[in-house]
Amino acid sequence: MQSASEQSPQPEHAYPDHWEADVVLRDGGTARIRPITVDDAERLVSFYEQVSDESKYYRFFAPYPRLSAKDVHRFTHHDFVDRVGLAATVGGEFIATVRYDRINDQGRPASAPADEAEVAFLVQDAHQGRGVASALLEHIAAVARERGIRRFAAEVLPANNKMIKVFTDAGYTQKRSFEDGAVRLHLDLEPTDRSLAVQRAREQRAEARSVQRLLAPGSVAVIGAGRAPGGVGRTVLRNLLDSGYTGRVHAVNAALGEGPHELEGVPAFRSVADIGEPVDLAVVAVPAERVPEAVADCGEHGVRGLVVLSAGYAESGAEGRERQRALVRQARSYGMRIIGPNAFGIINTAESVRLNASLAPQMPVAGRIGLFTQSGAIGIALLAGLHRRGAGLSSFLSAGNRADVSGNDLLQHWYDDPATDVVLLYLESIGNPRKFTRLARRTAAVKPVVVVKGARHSGSAPPGHRVPVTRIPHATVSVLLRQAGVIRVDTVTELVDAGLLLADQPLPAGPRVAILGNSESLGLLTYDACLTEGLRPLRPLDLTTGAGPADFRAALTAALADDACDAVVVTAIPWVGENGATESGDGEVLAAALRSAVAAAPGPAKPVVVVHVEMGALAEALSAATRTRPAGPATPVAPAPAPATEPAAAASEEAAGQPPARGPIPAYPAAERAVRALAEAVRYAQWRRQTAADPGRVPEFEHIDETGAAALIERILGEPAVDARGVTLGTEDTLALLGRYGIEVLPTLPAPTPDDAVRAAARLGFPVALKTTAPHLRHRPDLGGVRLDLATEEQLRTAYAELTETLGKPEELQPVVQAMVPRGVDTVVRAAIDPAVGAVLSFGLAGAASELLGDMSHRLVPATDRDAADLVRSIRTAPLLFGWRGSAPVDTPALEELLLRVSRLVDDHPEVVAISLEPVVVAPRGLSVLGATVRLAPPPPRTDLGPRRLPSY
Repeated sequence: MQSASEQSPQPEHAYPDHWEADVVLRDGGTARIRPITVDDAERLVSFYEQVSDESKYYRFFAPYPRLSAKDVHRFTHHDFVDRVGLAATVGGEFIATVRYDRINDQGRPASAPADEAEVAFLVQDAHQGRGVASALLEHIAAVARERGIRRFAAEVLPANNKMIKVFTDAGYTQKRSFEDGAVRLHLDLEPTDRSLAVQRAREQRAEARSVQRLLAPGSVAVIGAGRAPGGVGRTVLRNLLDSGYTGRVHAVNAALGEGPHELEGVPAFRSVADIGEPVDLAVVAVPAERVPEAVADCGEHGVRGLVVLSAGYAESGAEGRERQRALVRQARSYGMRIIGPNAFGIINTAESVRLNASLAPQMPVAGRIGLFTQSGAIGIALLAGLHRRGAGLSSFLSAGNRADVSGNDLLQHWYDDPATDVVLLYLESIGNPRKFTRLARRTAAVKPVVVVKGARHSGSAPPGHRVPVTRIPHATVSVLLRQAGVIRVDTVTELVDAGLLLADQPLPAGPRVAILGNSESLGLLTYDACLTEGLRPLRPLDLTTGAGPADFRAALTAALADDACDAVVVTAIPWVGENGATESGDGEVLAAALRSAVAAAPGPAKPVVVVHVEMGALAEALSAATRTRPAGPATPVAPAPAPATEPAAAASEEAAGQPPARGPIPAYPAAERAVRALAEAVRYAQWRRQTAADPGRVPEFEHIDETGAAALIERILGEPAVDARGVTLGTEDTLALLGRYGIEVLPTLPAPTPDDAVRAAARLGFPVALKTTAPHLRHRPDLGGVRLDLATEEQLRTAYAELTETLGKPEELQPVVQAMVPRGVDTVVRAAIDPAVGAVLSFGLAGAASELLGDMSHRLVPATDRDAADLVRSIRTAPLLFGWRGSAPVDTPALEELLLRVSRLVDDHPEVVAISLEPVVVAPRGLSVLGATVRLAPPPPRTDLGPRRLPSY
């Protein structure tokens, strides 16, 4: 396609380095997208020489064997406003380009305010089909919107089906026509729900595929495998071989001499280059100063991914952080992804792979749990704990410093991994909280996601982790994660406990719990634990200490058939034999009896857990069943197919109308642990039935002026006197901004003197309230700084005199007069931007309930109508809003609408970093906002919006 004719020289703008981005392509490899500059002439010519004649014809509509000097100049000289070119690079060389030229209504070169541009792509033939053009379209569209361009025009030959598909599949609103033998396309660049869905679906497929390439390599090279036994590299090599890995294994040691060598019975070489055949994954275990040489060796010879076990990076200080940045940049320049550095390794138990490229000495048994940790030490503990309890894994990854591959990438992979039913995550930091929440919510809708968060009280990021630090309490973070369907636990023991139940048992249909066993005391402990966790236990059934396996089987069979219960807890202590001696050695017999009862149970499956005291044989017998459980579909080695768009998880059995398979019965040494795990399953099942199935919607309201609010914010932040860190708005601007979103704040009039107070009251109309606004008295009616229902001038003057005599001079008190409103319940509505979590909407009752007791509820922005209803009802003092002790119920629909309007304002305008509405008096009919504070600041970067990109370094 011919671009717009050459324009006259225009002033050049500064190089826009924020347009640079690393992206994951459809096949799981990476590429770097950056603006094309005048220094790229040779790269452009070399790139063009490698494009086929057919592709050149599709681009220029005519044979075009080579670029002229004039072409090279035009395609490398841009002003970054009206003429922009982007290139996708791998190894520093171009693999694709895209450019736009701003045009007017006649298709001629133009400048702003013209808002249309002609766009054209060219992709090297060897890289077509990798999704390069789709990624470039996302980025060039974002650039165009930033520069005031609203539409793209493109001409494509009808035979160029691939390029037509790139445009039509993007999800933008478009028009299509056929003119002069070419297809003419017009794309509206305003993001739509469909374009966002397309972008996120492509992101999921690409990132899932990139993880799959790491977990299922066809060949592995261990770089740094020592000649003598011991050492990190040699240990990984030994573990790799002992696991029965089905692919090819190579050892690399730069200190080897000439000639053929072997280590642990596999071929050993001095470099990756000497191997002479493709290597998919390299495990790097050399000192940090030698890692760059190893990475270059891998990148230049087609290695797809790296597991960097080497330490000495960001966890060691400033020099290490810079070394880590350089490592990521170097690996990505070759299109490789990195696990680590300072990683523990990866494991894939699929029978067709059997990969243990880690420091774990024992290969876990195959199972349905996916495990991710950021700590090697915690990874060892979790692997040991799961193995001891008989739990099997589908895959395991310990990312160390998490410089590239993170928990978000694993969520993308496990979302539709048919071998994984439960996701367990140990996180010390969350690099992209908004994205994590979005991915966790989507994954939790089809399979449980259990998270334990380390370093939650330290107030700083763990060593080696470059992440924002939250300013909100740990309890609030937990609430927000639960909103996304995440099962939030506090310890690694609870992580294993919950994972074991969720992997092996069906989800409970409700909170009703049957308790049976041979100890009345243990049954009562279990009963109390159920009440503590918010469950509804039935009266415990005491089988007495003389009960045998047959008695347990009969009781469990009856409980499973009882429609009055949703789950069963079996408690067991050593029983008393005929001679009076305790019997604890028949655990296998009891385990068989319990499994038999579960297998024969009619109707919908119910979860069963066992609490045992001093019956290790029972726990071992129950866990042994896990090792015989049929494995899920095996993961192919390579080339692995791209994951499906929709998840094919084992949990989909329910959707297909088939009851989920009953797995082994999890056993716990304490009633509290068993019940806590069961309670988490109950809450998760309820979230999945209600919130996941119907998350609500973000409603549209009248009287919202988004454009007017944006102009007001731009004016305020553009004033020279505004601090770069932000500004708290004055009363006039606060009322104006909130008014743009239909939030009316009751006006207050200053009253520096009694006469001013009287004039203000006359203007507002009696009765009025007289309030102090001094910071130390604000929102503290208990200190006597508020006088209400002042119906006459005399009452007002008396109240004014009392305030000034008791609390201080008028200039200290800063008194104001405000009209009285209908009585109701005083509440507070807040919204704030947290650096680690994003925008958070909060609600509570004003005063001691929220400030002293912390009785506030929180939801992530944007809030849905369901979120707003839950906000109002989830505080402990919520009964005061619904007619507690005969009081009149307040207008909660009006309150929910206010919450949604505040959410919409913060979501539409990220410059609004804090809002506080206090008090909001909610009456039986309507509400009144009596006070408001708004703070603006330059918007923080939104890593969850815009074109997809990997975290930058």
